[in-house]
Amino acid sequence: MITDHPLRYATVNELHARPFPSLDVPCTAVYVAIKEPLEAVNRDRAKDRAHLIDLLDRNGSAHPQPDATHFSGTIGRSDLKWESHTEFVTYSAFTRGVSRRPFDPSEAEVFPDDWLGAAPGTRLTSVLIRVEAMPGDEDEMLARMDDWFVPESLAISRVVDGAAVIAGDFRIDPAGHMRFVVFVRPGTGPRRVGRIVQRLCEIETYRATSMLGLVSGRDLSKRLNTLDPELSALVSGLDNTEPSPEAALHKLLTISAELESLAVQFSFRFGATAAYEAIVTQRIEVLREERVRGRQTFGEFMMRRYDPAMRTVKSAERRLNAMAERAERAAELLRTRVDVERSSQNQKLLESMDRRADLQLRLQRTVEGLSTVAISYYAVNLAAYMVEPLVHRWHLSHGQIMAMLTPVVLVAVWLMVRRIRNHLD
Repeated sequence: MITDHPLRYATVNELHARPFPSLDVPCTAVYVAIKEPLEAVNRDRAKDRAHLIDLLDRNGSAHPQPDATHFSGTIGRSDLKWESHTEFVTYSAFTRGVSRRPFDPSEAEVFPDDWLGAAPGTRLTSVLIRVEAMPGDEDEMLARMDDWFVPESLAISRVVDGAAVIAGDFRIDPAGHMRFVVFVRPGTGPRRVGRIVQRLCEIETYRATSMLGLVSGRDLSKRLNTLDPELSALVSGLDNTEPSPEAALHKLLTISAELESLAVQFSFRFGATAAYEAIVTQRIEVLREERVRGRQTFGEFMMRRYDPAMRTVKSAERRLNAMAERAERAAELLRTRVDVERSSQNQKLLESMDRRADLQLRLQRTVEGLSTVAISYYAVNLAAYMVEPLVHRWHLSHGQIMAMLTPVVLVAVWLMVRRIRNHLD
């Protein structure tokens, strides 16, 4: 029998790890996302699990499996769904029925205040979703929406081939919750209702998470506004004699190092923002929105209010990359200038060495002439002492002997010195 890959079942099970809830109409959904202040790589997932178990123990519910990243169970009258994501954890509570008062803050008491206060992080988003049967009169439905939400920012859409009408104003109410309503067409299945509610939760969660990139983008822009004039002044002064190329290169390397540090610091947040933006766009697309009486849709609301923020983030990221490239090109120019100047200095040094070598050669030749005389002087005296006994019978004086030997010795010494010099050359 063939052996399965060790991760085969794990990867297949991951496809079914987070099923959509199955919701009956009417019902209420309470959704909370909690994020630690630190980045995802520093999250303590054991604290998230302990926080979940605390909620389950309060309601006498079963615990999740060790190292689980998702869990479904019951807490009191509500069905609980818990998911651990890369940067945050989410809690969803689905309760049958709706309160008499729309979006009553007491609906969120399924998650106790003291339990929320002990969360290992901060609240990223909190959502109340009211699910009702669609009224037969559309005017009545729109009147309710106008009464519950702020008309200026209200977004309304008929979604999933007319299965439901969703609405929300993307504002935080006095109790700290974002509010949405889902009017479900009669005959719509519970799983389809669950998918619509889940999409709304995901849209709000990933919208909130991606907006963190806007804060990072603004912080980055402030720091780039400080570095940009310095880099521009440095590049503009590349053809000046002051400051020296070495000093300019050192300053440029300092700017480049800071830009690289900023890139490392903000790369995770910008990458996550791009991913979350894509998820928000995709979640709205799968709703297959249709306009309701000329009202703005969720897609139009995001285009007017959300897309400019994402463009700001992308602009900050592009500006950082452009400045890093400018700094790199300037560094190359400065290094080229330094190399050229050093080559010129080396050329001048070689020319100076050539002149000194020429002077040394002339001095050497002068010394060679003097050494010929000196050697000849001693050689003549030695030769005179050697020859004088041999020519004594000719009655030649010592001066006469030296006079005859001097030309011969001079010529011999000169030829010897010349031969040695030619051999060395």
